[in-house]
Amino acid sequence: MKKQSFIVGIVLSLSLMLTGCIDKSNSEGTSNNVVKVYNWGDYIDEDVIAQFEEETGITVIYDTFSTNEELYAKISSDPSLYDVICPSDYMIEKMIQNNLLAKINWDNVPNVKNIDPLMMKRVSDFDSNNQYTLPYTFGTVGILYNTTMVDEDITSWDVLWDETYKNNIIMQDSVRDAFAVALKKLGYSLNSTNEHELEEAKDLLRSQYPLVKAYAIDEVRDKMINGAAALGVIYSGEYLYCTEENPDLAYVVPEEGSNLWIDGWVITSGSKNKENAEKWLNFLARPDIALKNFEYITYATPNKAAQEMVDEEYLENPAVFPDEETINRCEVFHYLGQEMEDLYYEMWKLVK
Repeated sequence: MKKQSFIVGIVLSLSLMLTGCIDKSNSEGTSNNVVKVYNWGDYIDEDVIAQFEEETGITVIYDTFSTNEELYAKISSDPSLYDVICPSDYMIEKMIQNNLLAKINWDNVPNVKNIDPLMMKRVSDFDSNNQYTLPYTFGTVGILYNTTMVDEDITSWDVLWDETYKNNIIMQDSVRDAFAVALKKLGYSLNSTNEHELEEAKDLLRSQYPLVKAYAIDEVRDKMINGAAALGVIYSGEYLYCTEENPDLAYVVPEEGSNLWIDGWVITSGSKNKENAEKWLNFLARPDIALKNFEYITYATPNKAAQEMVDEEYLENPAVFPDEETINRCEVFHYLGQEMEDLYYEMWKLVK
């Protein structure tokens, strides 16, 4: 997932709402041969877009965003700006609650049959009746560690509080991701709304602060590749690139459990080209297309038919494709409401 800091997201969201920014591309037509797509940057094989246009005759108007909060600010200002978008789990839940999404007519998306039923079940954690979401990519949050700097087998989040690794630990500079680590270490849900549990997690993160070399987002990958730290909290989608650049790196999802993140394609409630949006979804759920996108972005595809064509080296690597046991001990993030988001943010400020 193209994960970003909640703090950065809040700032960008406010900025977008204040400026009322609308991409020039969306002043272009809304005829029946168009579909307007909004996706994370560098999150699709560009050849796939060209192939869709060639096969369907539908013109794709394509824009990108950097954070879920940036996406939300734009769509909530005008749901008709785009037809099909690609948020993450908790943001899909928030958008459903705020009537910003349209139900998918699955009769028009027969290739949904290719999606792993286990993944559709996990999607129902935030899209209760599987009415809005076609899962696109998924993965976990875990610990990336340098085997030349860490002698022990990593099995628990506890290692991130081990003074042996003082100034050699990189944490995610993200409210929910950091609290997820602490909450799971304490045996709580990463979606906790219990203030006593959150206080415990906050105190735990504060106790860790002197051990942390840096709080980062995208930089975690580069720092770990360059050997700047022994341990880093990272998204599994970064694993393949990291190990290609530095084969001494290994990845583990701690035994206490972690975050299972899912990015999915959804259709906006204001879509003016809904049938074309459903054609886009059906196209992306085709096994050959899902395979192309996996090979390009290297984030796990939930498309079972595509997985059958994936190189066994990747398919059998639990860091890339987590097994059912790992998936079952992970949780998806939920949208907890504005009041709880504010509380998490206030506690995060006290940590840092």
